[in-house]
Parts: sequence; structure tokens; C-alpha cells
Amino acid sequence: MFFSIFVVVAFWELKAPKRRLTVSKRGRWFNNLGIIFLDSLTMRLLLPGAAVLVAAAAGQYQWGLLNHFKVPFPLAVLATIVVLDLIIYLQHLMFHAVPLLWRLHMVHHADLDIDVTTGLRFHPIEILISMFIKMGSVAALGSPVAGVVLFEIILNGTAMFNHGNIRLPEKADKILRLFIVTPDMHRVHHSVLIRETNSNFGFNYPWWDRICGTYRPQPILGHEKMRIGLSHYRQPERLSLGHLLVMPFVGNPGAYSFNKIGADPEALIRQRKRGMNDEQDRKES
Repeated sequence: MFFSIFVVVAFWELKAPKRRLTVSKRGRWFNNLGIIFLDSLTMRLLLPGAAVLVAAAAGQYQWGLLNHFKVPFPLAVLATIVVLDLIIYLQHLMFHAVPLLWRLHMVHHADLDIDVTTGLRFHPIEILISMFIKMGSVAALGSPVAGVVLFEIILNGTAMFNHGNIRLPEKADKILRLFIVTPDMHRVHHSVLIRETNSNFGFNYPWWDRICGTYRPQPILGHEKMRIGLSHYRQPERLSLGHLLVMPFVGNPGAYSFNKIGADPEALIRQRKRGMNDEQDRKES
């Protein structure tokens, strides 16, 4: 399933890309796939099938809310998918809000382009922290194994889809983003502008951003002209696999965590237009 979704999105990117790539795809994919391989190896060695094993134990020993209240199986599966998605949204907020965690998460954001591989490019330590949060959530909720397996499939599938450099018709995007995070919606989150970076945190479902006030419909410069990544990491040679692995420990975190809000993107555009008008007036006078 994972490989099939990856191939479909990668092929879609070739046939109908949304944006022109700014750096070599070969170099980016080497770095991104290298981190993905290390993430998979880390999980297989340290926590193989961890969330599913916790769900099995929760069922056996009757842990968690869903077991305590004897929730019917179909409803328990649905509740698992929805509640875990909310927890992932809150976790994502936390990785932006806490400067120490942001140092890990900026490995994901430092990509100079965004495509199917970006959706799975996370520092191995962030992957481990995320799994421990998920394990605790599964135990507290009392999630059934089927619900956890379905959630993992949906999470990985939507992460590849909504990071894809793919073009969707505008009408289709408007309808889809009522139910699922679309590439155009999530791409805003990868803008170099701080307020745009700190928006659209959802991975699967778009509702949490709307409910919590973190939703931003479009990037101020448009999808083709917006810059992707972090403003202080613009050189590809500083984003090699080795650099990405040590980035949380020696890299510059910039001003992207919630301790600094950044300028309003619309104010920046107005300021830029005023500057252009002033320059034009000077030329004419």
C-alpha cells in the first residue's frame, strides 16, 4: 500500500506538477530517501509495530476509555482514527511551539522544494518522539488494533498526497479540502513566511485548523511564486543527508517557532507595493 501510493503520487508529479522545482531532484531525493530509510530502520530496530502492539495489549487488558465504556467496535475504530488525527494535529503544533522540538522539526521544513518525499522526511528522533506520543494515546484511548492499522495507512497515504507537487483543478481542491488536507492547503505550511509556516498544521483532516483558528486558505504570493523552506537555509550544500542529521544539534533554528509570530504576509505585500510605487514616483519626478 505504501509503495503503491508513493508511485502514484510521484507519477502524478511528473505528469501534472504544480510548481517548477528550484533544485536538483536527484540530490533532494537522495537526502530525503536516506532519512526515510534511517527512520524505517530506527523504528524496526527500536519500536517494531509499537502502536499496534499497544493496541493489542489495550484490548487484552481492557485499557482505555473505549474499553471502559464498552464502545461498539465500528464506533471504536472510527473514534480511533478521528481522535488520533486530532492528537497528531496537536503534536504538530507542539513541535512548532517548543523551541527544542522545533530544532528537530525544522529538518522537515528545510526542504527547498516540496514533493512526495517531503511528506516522510523527518529526523529519526522526531519519529521516535511521535511514536511514544502515539503509543500513550492508543493506551489511554483503548484503541482497537484495526483502528490503529487503518489510521497508520491513512496517515502515511495522506502525508504523501498532501505534500505532493501535484496540480488539482481549483473546484476539485475546494471540495476536497472540506474533507481532507489537499496539497494546495498544506503547501502554505511550507512557506518561508513565518505566519504561513505557522498555519495549516493538519495532516489528514482539515477541520482542526478551521476549529482552532490556524487555517490559511492560500499563500499570499500564490503557489507558483511562493518560496518553500526556511529563510536561513537556502544553500543546497547545507542540506545534505549528513547536515540534516546534525541540524537539530548545531543548526540555526531561526525565528519560526511560536515564540516569534513574524510579519503579516499581507502587510509585507502592501509594503512591497508601496516601495514599488515610491520608486516609480521618484523616476517620474
